[in-house]
Amino acid sequence: MKRRDFIKLAGASAALLPVAPSVFGKDQEVIRPRTNTYRLTYKVDLPSDGNKARLWLPLPDINDSAHQFSQGSVWSGNASVAKFDTVPGTASPMFYGEWRGSGPRNVTVSSVVKTTNRTVDLQHYSERRGAALPADVKRYLQATKHVPLDGIVRKTALSIVKDTNAHSSLEKAKAIYDWVVDNSYRDPETRGCGRGDIKSMLESGNLGGKCADLNTLFVGLTRAAGVPARDNYGIRIDESAAHKTLGRSGDITTAQHCRPEFYLVGLGWVPVDPSDVRQLVLDEELPLGHPRVALLREKLFGSWEMNWVAFNQARDVTLARDSVLGELPFFMYPQAEVGGHARDSLEPQEFAYNIVSAQLVGTGIKF
Repeated sequence: MKRRDFIKLAGASAALLPVAPSVFGKDQEVIRPRTNTYRLTYKVDLPSDGNKARLWLPLPDINDSAHQFSQGSVWSGNASVAKFDTVPGTASPMFYGEWRGSGPRNVTVSSVVKTTNRTVDLQHYSERRGAALPADVKRYLQATKHVPLDGIVRKTALSIVKDTNAHSSLEKAKAIYDWVVDNSYRDPETRGCGRGDIKSMLESGNLGGKCADLNTLFVGLTRAAGVPARDNYGIRIDESAAHKTLGRSGDITTAQHCRPEFYLVGLGWVPVDPSDVRQLVLDEELPLGHPRVALLREKLFGSWEMNWVAFNQARDVTLARDSVLGELPFFMYPQAEVGGHARDSLEPQEFAYNIVSAQLVGTGIKF
């Protein structure tokens, strides 16, 4: 027996409009506006053993903005219980499925989302002295379980700021961004996207990892320097227009990627991505000073190519109090438990799931 549910997420059509060219500095290299529509689809077949199975899937963020706009999600399958819910403690969407009794367990969940390349003009920004942070931004100055702001994290952040003579929030964020790019490296042996244990990274002196390590390092150091910062957990959904290594389309099962932002009073959230600079260095075997790397490094301090969608910004996540999954450092991968045992979310074959992205043109799929 199949069941189908539908959630339609409203948003203002004005949020889809590209940023006017006048906001870009005339001499600034930017990622050009490009609006596309995509269907993101999870296909899950859980093992049939055990008397109960549970599934949690992160979905595209519904906090509509000028660079990401959700158009809703649908599901089909044979789950005993299925619902669109929110990640505990947040307004970010997720899908929850539950199967009671043994036997075949399958579900398909599809979401449609529009994205527009995002660029913030930093050339003409000047910090307003004495201006207060919005109340909802102040929490991004706080420590979390996996992102401490004292000890070696604070010591490193203050050292970076002092060595570069950075005073304004923009100067501090840029100094830390450059420090992460210069001192970290992408480690292909890291499982998944890493775990973002920045204290251990700094204490060991081993600054290798993947996006959840390198970008969380930027977030933690930036917060420790007194500038609000946060990570956005999501997935790549299309090829990159500029760098093949920084995109994925079709089968995107292992294309999860997180991206950070920092906050400037009077301007808002500013996108950055130091880990993608290091990924280009690794995958194309380029020196850090290569012109292609230098150009990307400049672009990714203030720009995101939106061949990627954000799911949520949740840290230290407990999806359900009675779940054997326990606390997760973040929620970016599908999560499941079968017969009271957690499945490895980083092993899609064991988990039996795949994720597919398709670009939509008009009412059809672009092949």
